[in-house]
Amino acid sequence: MHKPRAGILAPLKQPVGYGYMLDVLYRDEYLVAVNKPSGLLVHRSAIDRSETRFALQLVRDQIGQRVYPVHRLDKPTSGVLVFALSPDIARVLSEQFAAQQVHKRYLAVVRGWAPESGFIDHALSEELDKMTDRRARQDKAPQAAETRFRRLATVELPVCVERYPQTRYSLVECFPKTGRKHQIRRHMKHIAHPIIGDAKHGKGVHNRFFQSEYNCHRLLLACVEMAFQHPVSKTDLQLQTSPGKDFELVCDRFGWRELTPEP
Repeated sequence: MHKPRAGILAPLKQPVGYGYMLDVLYRDEYLVAVNKPSGLLVHRSAIDRSETRFALQLVRDQIGQRVYPVHRLDKPTSGVLVFALSPDIARVLSEQFAAQQVHKRYLAVVRGWAPESGFIDHALSEELDKMTDRRARQDKAPQAAETRFRRLATVELPVCVERYPQTRYSLVECFPKTGRKHQIRRHMKHIAHPIIGDAKHGKGVHNRFFQSEYNCHRLLLACVEMAFQHPVSKTDLQLQTSPGKDFELVCDRFGWRELTPEP
């Protein structure tokens, strides 16, 4: 398994008009992978009309050529984001994602002590956004959705956040087999362990606790590893990245730092 190191294959150019560069994890003549920070949209969307920065434009300006998205990563989620450098390569990579041939590993901080491991097989109804999904079918049947997870660590704090004198959290790794919208977020909520920082599917009281106590204002979900077959050479690529400094600071406070990938 080939494990590219960040930036080695990617001579960078100063981006135009945005002021910062994304961390390039891998680049060759066919594809480029970056570490998308939390809070950055992949591409222009009606969900946030006021947003002016997008991963697609940042990467395009950074490497000096057009890029083509092949998968999704929610705005609040950080981690590995892959772009193709031609329509043909985009088609091949998109087919791998659609065929569930891409291995994805996420890290998440969740409320409570999650089970040691588990497999969530829970179909999800399509989440429709009133701005962007006006043409979507309202009567679409729930779609199959599967996520495997494993608990890596726990912590118990002597703080009353809800109704108990102590509060518990877990660090879990999640391996989604399917790729439904907000799948990991919705699946962890389904088993009563919502992800910290999730404004839509989480618990506001815990989100506010992390904001005030740890200055953490993001969703604590990151795609830290992605593996797939290179569309041309057919070799196996394994791309890894850190979950982000704000995520790591929380892990430092809980004694979990050695369980997160290095930058």
